[in-house]
Amino acid sequence: MAASPKPTQENWHPSSLLAYDALPNHQDFGSVISDAKSTAESRTDFYDRSLTSRRYAFVGVACASIFSCSCIVAGIVIIANRGVSGLAIANMVTIDDFNISDGSHKVTQLNLQVEIMGLILNLIVTLCTESIGFVHDISLRSALVSESRLRFNTNLRLLTAARGLHNPNGVLLNGIMAVLLIISYASTSLVVCVNVQIPTTSPWEPGEGLAITGLPLLILGIALLLQAMVALSGMRTVKIMTWSSSPFDLTAALVHHTQLTPVRFRCMRCVPDLDIDGGPAKPSETQPSAWHAHPSIRKIVISLWGIVTAYTGWAAVVMYIWDKYTGARSMSAALTIQSWSFFPGEQSSSITYPITNVNVDLRVWILVFANIAVVQGPLTLGLHCVELIANVIRDERQWRCATGMKGLRTTTNPLKSIFTNPLCLILFIAKPFLHWMFGLSFVIEELAIDGILGSSTIVMNTAQIWNLCIALAIFACLFTLIALRRPRGPQPATYGHLQTLANLVDEWSPVMWWGHKEDIIPYCHAGTSDHPLPDVKMDCVYAGSGVGSLEPVS
Repeated sequence: MAASPKPTQENWHPSSLLAYDALPNHQDFGSVISDAKSTAESRTDFYDRSLTSRRYAFVGVACASIFSCSCIVAGIVIIANRGVSGLAIANMVTIDDFNISDGSHKVTQLNLQVEIMGLILNLIVTLCTESIGFVHDISLRSALVSESRLRFNTNLRLLTAARGLHNPNGVLLNGIMAVLLIISYASTSLVVCVNVQIPTTSPWEPGEGLAITGLPLLILGIALLLQAMVALSGMRTVKIMTWSSSPFDLTAALVHHTQLTPVRFRCMRCVPDLDIDGGPAKPSETQPSAWHAHPSIRKIVISLWGIVTAYTGWAAVVMYIWDKYTGARSMSAALTIQSWSFFPGEQSSSITYPITNVNVDLRVWILVFANIAVVQGPLTLGLHCVELIANVIRDERQWRCATGMKGLRTTTNPLKSIFTNPLCLILFIAKPFLHWMFGLSFVIEELAIDGILGSSTIVMNTAQIWNLCIALAIFACLFTLIALRRPRGPQPATYGHLQTLANLVDEWSPVMWWGHKEDIIPYCHAGTSDHPLPDVKMDCVYAGSGVGSLEPVS
């Protein structure tokens, strides 16, 4: 197989981003890459730098920074007034001891408000981390380009690193970003709690209300702000050719600037064929799945099922401990179909162990965060890794539009590409929802009296852990089936692989169609055009343009 030349080294200074020229007719692509000239008369100088995506990204990071600063300020104010165990009371509900049904109804409503607040907070954290993650991903992609190590348009942002220990996109800061992401979601289940107010004067009616804990709110703000700082510092250290998430804009930019050179005679070769010698090939009726085409996807699917298995084992252990040690002296009922519920209740089976029975101090908070992070960390990282499957399938879906009636539009609206893609939308909803379900399963029960946390207890609710396992299993099944699905049709699969796209696209235009282009002896040529093309001939062998120098295969 012909090898691509080593990409030219450039000065990756951030100030050159605004002055970067990508307008038509400003550079002759044919004079730069003479080897690729025989493949087709390619024009890649129109590629979209996607300044709209950059504006959206900056607005998202700005909103995340404002939210994080608000959390930091609010947390500092609460701690300054009440100490590390203090909290701010949002609202109070008077409980009538003589009206049991009314008091029980008010407590149930209060608990429901706490859970709804937790879900909203998880959604806000997801919006913030996704906005920050987009900038971090673009800067990582550009850093890999500068090192000639970028193969796919989509990469595992926290598990793929650029060279250099102190590089903002290096191993060290990527590891810190992963820890900060886990802490962000861990904090959400600790921010909102229930405060009990004991009356000191008549009438002697106790009250309960929502309260905001100071230290978890401060930690949440710091975690989000540090993520934004790392992402922005990574952006400033590299030259970003395009902010577009489209693999076509990126491939066109790389080819245009000689960072990538198309390989001749591979117009019918898909991603797994890169390691196969030879060029000519007959069209195939089906294409390989993402499981076979992308090496990281196999690891992600296996890891996802590993998380499901681990959480199922956790649920089984909690049931065993409750049945053997807790059930006999517990007021709650054993877990059955009749006692199963989505939200935990007073009669739900669970196991508890206290962290402290005295005032909550800094040492207790560290222990609480460590407990949550250890159990919730695999879920957070697993959902982050699943992004790769969703984005790789998105890239392939966009490429396969080239054989449709409307053709392939290389440039897309960044928000539209998320909200019109079912997989991306499912993942966007699943992230806060599954983290919220984890919060229902693994509860830090904080007893707050008169605005001060008096004790902290870990509660593991059996039914809610099983609910989380079921939701995770459904989620894993969906993405496993998608990863194993084989696209139909003769159009070679790319899954966002940049070299494969460079080999298959021989004419660049804002709207492209792929199909049969030429009958050349002894081989045919398939490629792209700015107008609809006929279907490829299934009984012909395709090698691409310039086949005159290629000897026929016997």
